[in-house]
Amino acid sequence: MSKQTLIFGGDFTLGKDPEKYMEGVNELLDTADFRMLQMEEPFLDKLVERSTEERLTKTLDCCKGKFDLVTLSGNHFYDFAEDGVSGTLRWLDENNVAHTGGGHNIEEASKPAYVEKGGTKIGVIGFNAIGGKQQFASEDRGGTSFVNFIRGYIPVDEIDQVHKKLENDIWSLKEPIHIDKDCMGYNFIDPDSYMEYAERIYEAKKNCDILLVYLHKGYVHKQVMVDSWERFLSHIAIDNGADAVVSSHSHIAHGVEMYKGKAIYHGLNNFVMYTPQLAPGFTGKVHGDAHNEEWVKQRVKRFGFVPDPEYPTYPFHPDSVYCPVAKFIIEDKKIVSNRMVLMKVEKSGIPYVHGHTKTGEEIFNFMDKITKEAGLNAKLSWVGDEVEITE
Repeated sequence: MSKQTLIFGGDFTLGKDPEKYMEGVNELLDTADFRMLQMEEPFLDKLVERSTEERLTKTLDCCKGKFDLVTLSGNHFYDFAEDGVSGTLRWLDENNVAHTGGGHNIEEASKPAYVEKGGTKIGVIGFNAIGGKQQFASEDRGGTSFVNFIRGYIPVDEIDQVHKKLENDIWSLKEPIHIDKDCMGYNFIDPDSYMEYAERIYEAKKNCDILLVYLHKGYVHKQVMVDSWERFLSHIAIDNGADAVVSSHSHIAHGVEMYKGKAIYHGLNNFVMYTPQLAPGFTGKVHGDAHNEEWVKQRVKRFGFVPDPEYPTYPFHPDSVYCPVAKFIIEDKKIVSNRMVLMKVEKSGIPYVHGHTKTGEEIFNFMDKITKEAGLNAKLSWVGDEVEITE
């Protein structure tokens, strides 16, 4: 059987002049056998309250024939409620793009998606592992598939105790208590949800040759932080049949890990992103007649960086210009090499692919650095103009 290639990109959305922002990735998409990514925002059949022309599905028309499968399990899929869900799913179905992780109800959102080419069947199952819970689908409501979490509030002066083990049978912890001090919110694992997550992955693997698990997860705008629950969730996926795990959400790259010979991409960052409304210098309107000036200010305060004004359509952390794309080499219906294609976003907001060049080395060094600083075990090396990931 001949060699096949699969690429999986991170968060993706388009807006004004969509063809322009695709020009740096078109060749990458056109030369791969399987093309997949995470669709970050919903699109609409018609204008609704708070929407703009750029959110209409016609914005995606330049993508026809470019993608085989998308995941929809992000924290924005339900931003326009059922209108956004319906418009997005209709466009994908009409253009023969498989999808997973989002749907008209939880049953539909939870289904894996499959693409078969050249005798190889690829399966993908997507999960929202970050929230917000208003994005989660239910039996009679659209939204995303998800891994649930339990929110707990910890007094600020006791935060150091969060990661210390407590005896399970402490009676004083089993009664309601009144807390009259400042607290911080933390998310904890919901064991029942994790068991269901494992079972769904196990069942999905039965129906394909290669299974990828997509997780919308990670700490936003912080390139080294990969929490233990992220690794745990990824390891569960591989233990139950996944051949690789891919993730995005943070709008900055995170490191890579190998587990039992399989790759975990903890943060693919962005694929193509057009978000001028988040830039401090933005003077236009978003969401109808409103401008999100207050959120732009909060965003700077919360995440500790001011977007570079020379990137007016790409107002992210300065290190967010480095955008890896997962690439898998497939032979005889198996992944034989886990790789990355390296991209860098220019001031125009357009990402361009870089091979083993000076700019490529710059991106490589960044990925190697954040992988090591996060305590992850993957080793990176050049193979031609691509980066191979090994243990």
